[in-house]
Amino acid sequence: MREFVTEKVKQIKPSGIRKFFDIVSEMPDAISLGVGEPDFDTPWHIREEGIRSLKAGKTFYTSNAGLMPLRQEISRYIEDRMQLTYDPASEIMVTVGGSEAIDIAFRTVLEPGDEVIIPEPAFVSYVPCVQLAGGVPVTIPLKAENAFRLKPRELEAAITPKTKVLLLSYPNNPTGAIMEKEDLEALLGIIEKHDLLVISDEIYSELTYNSRHVSIASLPGMRKRCVVINGFSKSYAMTGWRLGYALAPKEIMEQMVKLHQFAIMSSPTTSQYAAVSALKNGNSDVMEMRLAYDQRRRFLLHEMERLQIPCFEPRGAFYIFPDISEFGMSSEEFATELLREEKVAVVPGSAFGDCGEGFIRISYAYSIEELKAALARIEAFLKKIRQNK
Repeated sequence: MREFVTEKVKQIKPSGIRKFFDIVSEMPDAISLGVGEPDFDTPWHIREEGIRSLKAGKTFYTSNAGLMPLRQEISRYIEDRMQLTYDPASEIMVTVGGSEAIDIAFRTVLEPGDEVIIPEPAFVSYVPCVQLAGGVPVTIPLKAENAFRLKPRELEAAITPKTKVLLLSYPNNPTGAIMEKEDLEALLGIIEKHDLLVISDEIYSELTYNSRHVSIASLPGMRKRCVVINGFSKSYAMTGWRLGYALAPKEIMEQMVKLHQFAIMSSPTTSQYAAVSALKNGNSDVMEMRLAYDQRRRFLLHEMERLQIPCFEPRGAFYIFPDISEFGMSSEEFATELLREEKVAVVPGSAFGDCGEGFIRISYAYSIEELKAALARIEAFLKKIRQNK
């Protein structure tokens, strides 16, 4: 019988995040610091709006691009937070999580062989999505000494005549790095010189510490060459509702909606009604969660210093990315041994690209109590390793 699965799909590696999540789910008494999912319940007013819509029988398809009231709220929110104006009727689409928006954006703009620059470490889905869309991922290894920020010389060096798209992901998963306004401004001349499109994944935009997020699309000349991805999973603790959105110029958005129409039809109706309440009434919820994450962030940084583990200070998202290279183990070996010996799950840095080797990702989307319990086990693990060196 012939082989029915394509080589393209077979060559894609499984997620390095889910591998450890699946193991820990079968392990009693294990503590997982591996999954980037808020430990907060979705706020009640958001859940109640979803329940209300169900009770009212609002269980039918919405328009392909999403409920107009939701798109209007997204437009208002983006103007308030990012100083950007997008037309709800033609430049905003509601998607099944930010993940669908990323996939559709690549499939809309890439011709076979087009190159996409992806600064790494980076979220695990970017490279596979580019490959499935027929593009060629070109990765740039970022450095901890540069606060994992993309530098102009690094971008310029990666561009070839086939380069079409620059993927930016700030605040960053897994490092927690951000790009401030001046960092983004330094890239603009290169982006315009080489006529690049920017796909900017800003799903963690509400989770920044000590500074406010700046969208590259808000900078001069950039709105027309940007697709902005955002959503509700991280900032409103709505991971299971599976709702995101994309913002783009009309000529790009028309084609993205077409792909969404044939692949998905429309995003979950109940989730969309709930998201209207999130945007209208959720500011205090976001602030409360951000304060809690910041407390956990500072706790973990203090603990890393106490344990003498070098760790770049994250200023966004809810991850730290400590350097474990001193132990002479690969990040995969370190994470595997930590899980086996102390039943603590973290994600090896190599899951986020080759330059993530020598690091691990720890999520602080967990309670202080869980973090303290996990740190006690990690400390015991480190003592064993250091004694055996």
